[in-house]
Amino acid sequence: MIIARRATALLGATLVSLLLAPSLGARATTALRVTSSVTTTITASMPILRLHFNAPVRANAMPRLTIRPALATKWQQIGARDLQAVATGAVRPLVQYTIVAPTALRCATRCSFTAVRDYRTNVTTNVLWEEQLLATLKYLPLTFTANATSSDAAVESPGTFTWAYPSLPARLASQWRVGVDNVLVKGALMAFQNVHQLPTTGVADPTTWNRLVAAVHQGQVDPNPYEYVDVSEASPEVLTLYVNGAAKFHTLVNTGVPGAVTELGTYPVYYRYTYQIMRGTNLDGSHYADPVSWVSYFHGGDALHQFYRYSYGSPQSLGCVEMVMAAAKYLWPFTPIGTLVTVR
Repeated sequence: MIIARRATALLGATLVSLLLAPSLGARATTALRVTSSVTTTITASMPILRLHFNAPVRANAMPRLTIRPALATKWQQIGARDLQAVATGAVRPLVQYTIVAPTALRCATRCSFTAVRDYRTNVTTNVLWEEQLLATLKYLPLTFTANATSSDAAVESPGTFTWAYPSLPARLASQWRVGVDNVLVKGALMAFQNVHQLPTTGVADPTTWNRLVAAVHQGQVDPNPYEYVDVSEASPEVLTLYVNGAAKFHTLVNTGVPGAVTELGTYPVYYRYTYQIMRGTNLDGSHYADPVSWVSYFHGGDALHQFYRYSYGSPQSLGCVEMVMAAAKYLWPFTPIGTLVTVR
């Protein structure tokens, strides 16, 4: 797998032919030809820069490679005339790095760069590292155990994810993917952003990444239990609230009628009100403006909320999940931003 990824990275590299000065061990100045390969994206432990000379050069004679923002690297010998620089420090996702690559150098006992050129390269979102941080902070229903002990729990590490709440429905566990973006990660990230007063986009921008790492360093785990809402459209229609894996609350609900169904799937809560005048258009074309309480939107205009009906447990709404006042009021504190809601 590592070999395949390395090949992919190098195929996407920018190839530039440069002229360099002498190889290590040559006291006189001679011109060397070199091909510089700069990868278009940076990944930890993957080559980010390759240099091919037309004469031998030793890795231990090379000066430190400069990268902005600062990123620790090391030179590796991959052939008598070939060197590569590999990142050894933590690579920050969604950051543009500038690699100051040599275009000329002199070598005797040691080499020194006499001319350089800047290359810009990007780091994409590292979902596996994101999952590690969110699990460490208890925003995911999984735990993370690193393969080796580290003094810094925020450093990307190989390890194992374990389902923390086996009693949660299998339908939720089936949506989890290691290293692949999924709705559990999005909901967890939104919950983290909400707790830390960041825009709840569910996207790991640089500000969110920095705050995730800082939260791990400071031991700022999720202050809320892990909550999950399951809505069954089987007759009678029932909502079940799970808290830390245990079924804590059940109530009859009404979902959408044909022509205005409640969308099936799993979605994170993204907006909430204690009270709202909900406005829209009925199926007959007329308009409504209904007062509702304890509202949690989870998909488009679909929301969990209170609504007065003569009965509950069957399709009656225009897409929302309706319940009695007491049930909606009880449920609302357990549905903060990022809480996952499944409709099935």
